[in-house]
Amino acid sequence: MSKAFTKESDGDEAGDDLPERPVSEHPNFVTARGLAAIDGQVDRLRAELSAIAAGADQMLSARLARDLRYWTARRASAQLVDAPADTGLVQFGSTVTVARQDGRRQVFRIVGEDEADPTQGSVSWVSPMGAALLRREEGDVVQVAGADVEIVAVE
Repeated sequence: MSKAFTKESDGDEAGDDLPERPVSEHPNFVTARGLAAIDGQVDRLRAELSAIAAGADQMLSARLARDLRYWTARRASAQLVDAPADTGLVQFGSTVTVARQDGRRQVFRIVGEDEADPTQGSVSWVSPMGAALLRREEGDVVQVAGADVEIVAVE
């Protein structure tokens, strides 16, 4: 068929330049709080999309639809992990207190990728800190970013 008779995008369609949000290749382990947050995102995005009036900002619609696809995929792949029963070993869901070489103490909870927020004290289980702490116990010293970190408490 001649190219003259095929429709090609002229680049003016909403969302043409909007890439999909990348979905992690790792298992989507979540805490109960993380699962509730995913459900909240899905509900919020569905409500926002249904509230958009006809003729509304097409770029906003495209962004909301893209985000809804992401969160729906994350919800479908979510694997709820119960809180650890054994607090002697760092596991998914554990709260870990570490001592850094400069004397600072920090507390981190090991959570899923979408739930992680280091500024709020949670790190992903696949982050350098989270991965280094998993399956370790109080008194162990691990290296993170070239520095030693001692585990001083596991809850």
